[in-house]
Amino acid sequence: MASSSSTYLVLTCSRAPLAPLPRSLPSPHVARTALAGITSGARAGAPLFVSLAACRTAGRRRGWAQICRDSSLQGPPSADSPAQEQEDKKKREAVAAAAARIASGSGGGGGKLSDWTTSVLIFGIWAGLMYYIFQLAPNQTPYRDTYFLQKLLNLKGDDGFRMNEVLVALWYIMGLWPLVYSMLLLPTGRSSKSKIPVLPFLVLSCIGGAYALIPYFVLWKPPPPPIDEDEIERWPLKFLESKLTAGVVFALGIGLIIYAGKAGGDDWKEFIRYFRESKFIHATCLDFTLLSTFSPFWVYNDMTARRWKNGSWLLPLALIPFVGPSLYLLLRPSLSSLLAASASPSDEIQK
Repeated sequence: MASSSSTYLVLTCSRAPLAPLPRSLPSPHVARTALAGITSGARAGAPLFVSLAACRTAGRRRGWAQICRDSSLQGPPSADSPAQEQEDKKKREAVAAAAARIASGSGGGGGKLSDWTTSVLIFGIWAGLMYYIFQLAPNQTPYRDTYFLQKLLNLKGDDGFRMNEVLVALWYIMGLWPLVYSMLLLPTGRSSKSKIPVLPFLVLSCIGGAYALIPYFVLWKPPPPPIDEDEIERWPLKFLESKLTAGVVFALGIGLIIYAGKAGGDDWKEFIRYFRESKFIHATCLDFTLLSTFSPFWVYNDMTARRWKNGSWLLPLALIPFVGPSLYLLLRPSLSSLLAASASPSDEIQK
C-alpha cells in the first residue's frame, strides 16, 4: 500500500499541468488574417494608403502568438507546413480580388458593361463638344479675340482700353481650376487598372481646361493604387495636400467671384454680348461649366477614398461652382493624418 501511494505521488508530479495561457492572446491564424487584411486592402485601394507601422505590429503579434501556442504543445515549436502557407496565400489573393471588385464597382460582367457604357457616353459628349467648338460656335470677332487674349496674357501694354471686369475674373478663375483638379485627382483619382498616368492630362488642362481632362475621365479605371508615407512627403503630394495651398486657392476664388459680382450692369451686358459673338469667350464659358459639372463627382470620389464620413454635408455644397470644391479641399483630412490614425489601433493592440 505504501509503495502504491508513493507511485501515485510520482505520477501526479510528472503530470503537473502547465500554467494556463491567457485567453486574450490571438491565435497565429488570426494574426495572419489581420496581416493579410492590411496587405490585400492596400492592393484593392481600400484603404488608400499602406501603414508600415501596422504591418510591423501585426508581424510582431504573430510571432508572439506563435510562441505562446507552441509552449503548450508536446515537442519543440515548428513552422507552418507548406500546405498551410499555400492555403493562406490563396485566401489572401481571393480576398484581395473580391475587395478590388467591390472598390471598382465592377461586380462582374454587368459592372464592366456599365463602365464601358459610361466611358463611351463621356467620350461622345467630349467629341460633340469639340465639334461644336471648332465648327458651330460663334466666331464673329476673331481679331478682337486675339486682342483680348494678348491683353489677358499681359502681352500688350497699357493702351487705354478697359477690359471687361467679368471677363478678367473668369480668366483668372480658369487659371485656378487646374490646381483644384490636381488636388482632387492626385492621388485618389489615379487609375490602377488602365495604367494611364493622370499628370500629363493635368498639365494639359492648364491650357485646354476640361477639354484636356475629359479624355482621362474616359480612360479612368478605379481603384487608385495604394500610397505610402514616403510618397506623401514628396512633391507634388506634399504641395497639393498642404492646407496653405487649399486656403490660398479658396481665398483667391472668393475674391475673384466678389470682383465679378461687383461689376456694373453694363459690364454684364457687355459680357453677354461677347459670349454671343466671340468663339474665345464662348469656349471659355463652356469650359467653366464643364469643370463645375464634373467637380462634384471627384469631390465624392476623393471623400470616399479618404473614408471621411463626417464630410458628407459638403457634397451639396460641391454643386456651387468653384466655391464648393475649393471649400472641400480646405476642410478635408490630410492623408498624413489618416495614415497616423490607421497605425494607432495597431499600436494600442501592441501595448
